[in-house]
Amino acid sequence: MNIRAAAAHVISEVVTQGRSLSDCLPETFTHFPEQRDQALLQAMCYGVCRRYFYLEALLDLLLEKPMKSKDHDIYALMLVGLYQLSDMRIPDYAAVAETVAAVIEFDKVWAKGLVNAVLRNYQRHIDELQVELEKNAEARYSHPAWLIGKIKKAWPANWESVMDANNQHPPFVLRVNQRQGTREHYLEKLAEENIAASPLAETPFGIVLDEAMDVNRLPGFQEGFLSVQDGAAQLAAELLDLSPGMRVLDACAAPGGKTAHMCEQQPDLLELVAVDNDALRLESVLENLERLQLHATCIHSDAGMISEWWDGKLFDRVLLDAPCSASGVIRRHPDIKLLRRPEDLEHLAKEQLRLLTALWPTLKIDGLMLYATCSIFPQENSQVLKQFLAENPDAVEEKITSGWGIDCEIGKQILPGMHGMDGFYYARLRKRQL
Repeated sequence: MNIRAAAAHVISEVVTQGRSLSDCLPETFTHFPEQRDQALLQAMCYGVCRRYFYLEALLDLLLEKPMKSKDHDIYALMLVGLYQLSDMRIPDYAAVAETVAAVIEFDKVWAKGLVNAVLRNYQRHIDELQVELEKNAEARYSHPAWLIGKIKKAWPANWESVMDANNQHPPFVLRVNQRQGTREHYLEKLAEENIAASPLAETPFGIVLDEAMDVNRLPGFQEGFLSVQDGAAQLAAELLDLSPGMRVLDACAAPGGKTAHMCEQQPDLLELVAVDNDALRLESVLENLERLQLHATCIHSDAGMISEWWDGKLFDRVLLDAPCSASGVIRRHPDIKLLRRPEDLEHLAKEQLRLLTALWPTLKIDGLMLYATCSIFPQENSQVLKQFLAENPDAVEEKITSGWGIDCEIGKQILPGMHGMDGFYYARLRKRQL
């Protein structure tokens, strides 16, 4: 299979079928056993999604007439070709020749001339095309118009920096397992292997690598010395203020990074219960715990349906990492810009409130619930909490006093790129006796 044709097929599935890159790419990797081919395929697919609205506007300028819907595979192939020419270090002649050759995979020989003409015209008219694209906000910021509007409204002083961060490659961040050693010790290990890295200031466990790499090349990874986890996600365990003997619930736990971190930070918990409604993703929780030599009680269930899984024993701490728009992690998952719709936010806010309301009875008096999302929108964050607090007089906000992030009406927000982290929201709720 031609690697550019494979990339076009993946992009077409994302756009026309609403499938995520994380679903499509593993299937496609089976056709490319070589790691370097997989890396090139991933770079093209992630790159096209990251730059999709720029590339789409560019291609529409280059086409004399719109493509038919049945030829979206060829349309996607031209996006792949344009991305190579505009953003990758592939020689222009190779990018054009290989992309044109990929047409044969779609059994549409007629498209060879079209693909060649589009790519050649781009090369000839780059400067004037750029002038036209500057007039198009979707192209300039490479975000859909509705998302640009939402970000502007939510963060009028920060919206351009948010979109700029969304279009960057994410940092490669590690969390050191403190049961295996200190961050300083592991930084020494990396230096011995000539792996450039630096500590992440906002967390005592975080390390940022200068370059991403295969985790199996990291010393001690398979032995459980570390995990891959963004710095913002690493803040959760500390915010929960865990103590020995506590019973803790991790609701919507998959893929288990925060579950493992809580076990690492407080090894003397009475029990940590991890619940998730996705059986496949729950397997990832179990795999992470096994690699790190940790234990939690893992349950496959809708966390909000407590009658199906809860044994009636109250929890000292509850972490609700609620399903959300993932608008804070677009730089890690650029297909979010293609998959999300404006109406999703309303549906997600209802689901978040449902989970908060359902889980609150499982918390002890004087217990602490940490509400977390990787969203940057108040509609999913402070507004949900505001409604929940109004409906539950035994719930009070416990302010987060840490120096990171932005203070919100309720809780704290980290915007994408702030402190070198992903976009994340946290709020703490204390349960009081009425």
